[in-house]
Amino acid sequence: MFQKILIANRGEIACRVIRTARAMGIKTVAVYSDADADALHVREADEAVHIGGAPASESYLIIDKILDAIKQTGAEAVHPGYGFLSENKLFAEALDKAGVAFIGPPAGAIEMMGDKITSKKLAMEAGVSTVPGHMGLIEDADEAVKIAAEIGYPVMIKASAGGGGKGMRIAWNDEEAKEGFQSSKNEAASSFGDDRIFIEKFVTQPRHIEIQVLGDKHGNVIYLGERECSIQRRNQKVIEEAPSPFLDAKTRKAMGEEAVALSKAVDYCSAGTVEFIVDGDKNFYFLEMNTRLQVEHPVTELITGIDLVEQMIKVAAGEKLSLAQKDVKLNGWAMESRIYAEDPYRGFLPSTGRLTRYRPPQEGVRDGVTVRNDTGVYEGGEISLFYDPMIAKLVTHADDRMTSIDAMADALDRFRIDGIRHNIDFLAAIMLHERFRDGALTTAFIAEEYPDGFEGAPLSLQQYKERAVIAFYMRSYVLDRASEISGAMPNYEATLPDAMAVQVEDHVFTARFDENGIVLDDETFELESLWLPGDLFFEGKVNGQAISLVVDSRPEGYVLTSRGKAQEVFVRSLRAQELMIYMPEKTDGASSKELLCPMPGVVMSIDVEEGQEVKSGQALAVVEAMKMENILRAEKDATVKSVLVAAGDKLAVDDIMIEFE
Repeated sequence: MFQKILIANRGEIACRVIRTARAMGIKTVAVYSDADADALHVREADEAVHIGGAPASESYLIIDKILDAIKQTGAEAVHPGYGFLSENKLFAEALDKAGVAFIGPPAGAIEMMGDKITSKKLAMEAGVSTVPGHMGLIEDADEAVKIAAEIGYPVMIKASAGGGGKGMRIAWNDEEAKEGFQSSKNEAASSFGDDRIFIEKFVTQPRHIEIQVLGDKHGNVIYLGERECSIQRRNQKVIEEAPSPFLDAKTRKAMGEEAVALSKAVDYCSAGTVEFIVDGDKNFYFLEMNTRLQVEHPVTELITGIDLVEQMIKVAAGEKLSLAQKDVKLNGWAMESRIYAEDPYRGFLPSTGRLTRYRPPQEGVRDGVTVRNDTGVYEGGEISLFYDPMIAKLVTHADDRMTSIDAMADALDRFRIDGIRHNIDFLAAIMLHERFRDGALTTAFIAEEYPDGFEGAPLSLQQYKERAVIAFYMRSYVLDRASEISGAMPNYEATLPDAMAVQVEDHVFTARFDENGIVLDDETFELESLWLPGDLFFEGKVNGQAISLVVDSRPEGYVLTSRGKAQEVFVRSLRAQELMIYMPEKTDGASSKELLCPMPGVVMSIDVEEGQEVKSGQALAVVEAMKMENILRAEKDATVKSVLVAAGDKLAVDDIMIEFE
């Protein structure tokens, strides 16, 4: 077995590999860029080597720098994680030439299956059903439009060397095909150093279901069940689960055996994933094979009890699989939520900055429910614009699907992140969504259920009342505590009001205490809690119902967050509430005559010029942030007065890019 391995990656996956290596008694080496000098994976590894500038193209993607780090530290093997060099055959070949083990498949398998065009041709030759498409390389946008029209819209434009949703676009017409081709090409070049693009038919109402395979160097390959990965946004997975709520045993077996046959055809070893698109009749079509560990591997680990990273290391060391197919058992149900640094309330724009608070829920097993949090950040750390926006992967496991979903909703309620925007509310809202809970999933779920964006999960009148009761209780507690400080509130008994007004959106309640609890208008509520002023979470019961909320204090009340909704609750004197009708309404102050940069990023292109008339919805500029290109469009018809930025400029949030007349 290896004595020391190097992890050619960063963030949570590097920390994940370190955890298993440590349990196996193997020392670890981290590599890091300028932006990651204080990163968690650097802190947790036994050794760390600096490999270059913040952009991945200057550090994590440079093979020679990884090889230099190996020489410096004497590492015997390299785990590539996912992304970066994980599916780069040149990297695997370079390691082999240097006498260093690659904790992954052989270069030949990477070349055949890591390349989407080649893998689809091989699958077709093997008689595997594949989605119709154009497998040849596409030279320019005009050719892309022509091919897309021949296939028939909608089409999927994909990077041949892609993965993780990068370099992927859906086009419904010629204009979107032209735009999508260029954006996919640019993202592919930036993320993978390979800008080859192909086009295939986009299957409507599809499910994205993948099979986890595991093989050794002795010809043994098994499958470890499936993962449902249909909850996606912009082709980036958001929530995954195992098993799928859609498959039956017969379909699972057929998909698994096909995945194994395909793996054996290319002499595959290590962990890998064969991805399928599945229609409503359970017909499945091969999409691609990812010749690496998947982001969502924890859900498979929890339902099988198999540590995939451990198996990868053992396979790379030449060991035979200790499991046969008959030994694989699927137990319970696992959910994974990807927590991203993005703002769902502002169109999921990326968010960067320092984590002023990072308080994940407690990990472990309690009452038959497992909570696991794979992360690569810490409180006080920084979220950089140079890398993927994923902060953590929160995973729950229980005996059945509904219990696992409810456990995830509870865990999300107990996850606090301050300093940057995040998607926890959005994830919680999905957990409570009736269609999701029914398992009626497709890859269009988010687009169909949130066509106008996300504004928080809807609350019932009872939930409004519960939050009003909690806010009144907390505010009263604060006033009571303040009265005990000498001189803080003179004549306390005379100044504390008998009742207060509590406003939640358009709902205004009158709240007071009596001997039976808190009276909200004419309804009495019993509240139990050990909350103290300054606590970041409220944990308690209202009328016997357990409630957990994230608490943010405000001058006139609180922002209370749980169940997918951040809710501002005002607690005022009755007189102050009466006077609120005279207060002017707040405006956001944004000017309709300016295009402001909505996120920190780099300008990739400016698509208009001074004096040009633009139409509503027309593309104005492209900004890259966190490895994704974002097209900024005109909100209304206008004439460009001036263009203040150029391609290559680095911008902060709300920097003015274009002025309109």
